[in-house]
Amino acid sequence: MEIMYVYTKKCCEFGHPCNFSESAVLHVDIPPNPSLEANFIEEDLCIVGTQCSQKMSEHEVNTNSMESVSQGINHVEGGWPKSVNAENLDVTNRYKKKVEKDEHYQNSIQHLASLIDHCIKQNNATDIYQEYFEDEEVVEETEEQQTAKFINVFRDPNKVKRTATCLSWHPNSNHKLAVAYSCLEFQRAPKDMSFDSYIWDIENPCKPEMTLKPVSPLVCLEYNPKDSHILVGGSYNGQIVYWDTRSGSHPVEMSAIEHSHRNPVYKVIWLHSTGDTFSASTDGQVLWWDIRKMSEPIDRLVLDPNKKGNLEDALGAISMDFETTMPTKFMVGTEQGLVVTCNLKAQTPADKIACTYSSHHGPIYALQRNPFYPKCFLTVADWTARIWSEDIKGSSIMSTKYHKSSLLDGCWSPVRPSVFFTVKMDGTLDAWDLLLKQKNPTLSLKVCYEALYSIRVQDKGRFLGCGSRLGTVTMLEMTPGLCTLQRNEKGLVSELFERETKRGKILESKQREMFLKERSLSEQSKEVGGKLGDEEESEEELLALAEREFFEIVESCKGKDEENKREKVEDRGC
Repeated sequence: MEIMYVYTKKCCEFGHPCNFSESAVLHVDIPPNPSLEANFIEEDLCIVGTQCSQKMSEHEVNTNSMESVSQGINHVEGGWPKSVNAENLDVTNRYKKKVEKDEHYQNSIQHLASLIDHCIKQNNATDIYQEYFEDEEVVEETEEQQTAKFINVFRDPNKVKRTATCLSWHPNSNHKLAVAYSCLEFQRAPKDMSFDSYIWDIENPCKPEMTLKPVSPLVCLEYNPKDSHILVGGSYNGQIVYWDTRSGSHPVEMSAIEHSHRNPVYKVIWLHSTGDTFSASTDGQVLWWDIRKMSEPIDRLVLDPNKKGNLEDALGAISMDFETTMPTKFMVGTEQGLVVTCNLKAQTPADKIACTYSSHHGPIYALQRNPFYPKCFLTVADWTARIWSEDIKGSSIMSTKYHKSSLLDGCWSPVRPSVFFTVKMDGTLDAWDLLLKQKNPTLSLKVCYEALYSIRVQDKGRFLGCGSRLGTVTMLEMTPGLCTLQRNEKGLVSELFERETKRGKILESKQREMFLKERSLSEQSKEVGGKLGDEEESEEELLALAEREFFEIVESCKGKDEENKREKVEDRGC
């Protein structure tokens, strides 16, 4: 490029403002050209938005997670030589007698006896329970705020996310959590959806400890309370499956499809013995099983409210509860909002259905007796949670307010009789303490942004697991205020339930009296109406008789007139 003009300036003048002045020097003169006007095109106005802020980009980085592997050690009773079988009593007794005759053994016992004697005398000389500051004022402890802390999150490891439909804690260690995954949307499950369910170690959220491989997705899953190696599950296709974790990921045995439920199994419960279970499904049946022989059920119950055993009129079961302290009874929550109380010892199908409670407007998703007061039970459905007493069938003794979001599950605290938990469709966990508040929850925690479908509390009440619609299981740790039995709590809760039960009985008796009065009034009105009807009938008969006599008189008069006319005509003819 050729430089036409060079503007020079000293370095010391850089930074100063430029001063321009007029000059007679003309470099170029371009006159206007009218012919160029025809080629001129007017451009439309264009509005362009700009940002004065600096442009930035966002990047996400996920560090590699550390995968840990759990390894177990089988410890056998020690202290015995290899040649001695510890399980054989004769061999162990012979070895004990042999050792007791040894001189070194006797010397060791005498030496240890002197040490133990010194420790015992020392303990007797010192009172460890002595109070040194009895006169000091006792400072009352302030009530701790009830909160919960997030511990771990267990996500479904598959690409296609499924709902965590059921949770079950390990009965012994409480460090393992079995989760059943399934898609409950009818005929909307993706083709590549996995059927696997998992057992998680609560200290290792990166990888499940064990994978359970059923033939159909599991809707419910329960540990055996007496044998922690055995689990039983209810499948989406209606089959009952059980596993022994010592045998691997595949099921040991499953029920025959022709003798199983026709709909998904929503609840499975273990009975007293180690091998007996019973299952409930929306096909309206409750089936008894023995896991040692799964070819067909031991017994069945059709939830027909008419007590005729008709499967077409049966109520679909969606929740169930069995209390070991009441071995002859179990309760079933139905899709129609009824709670059915059943009797295990009854012989006929009609006697097995004891009574029903009309409780909710929709399916009862959770049903559980209070672990301290089994006569009172909790139901969770539609938009409320209600507490019932077996003595009152007309209405509940206590109820929560109607929430904006639907309630999908709930359970009692295993350590506190006044505390229960509920989960809602908006992802909120509510903790209710009846001794503190009855209209509002004492703790309301936003766990996630999708619906929470399942909840289960650890036996000690410290940890709580919530399963969501996308398969995320969130584990929370409760504060001591929610997992520690308070002073005189059992007595206060007992008085509360008794008072509310009495109030319900009084209201029920008054309602019955009003019903009987209305019934007697309706019968009296019917009797009065009957008498009036008889009087009306007698009046109608009199009117009909008078009308008949009137027309008879008219006709007789007409006959006389005609005879008189004939006589006049005959007289004229003569």
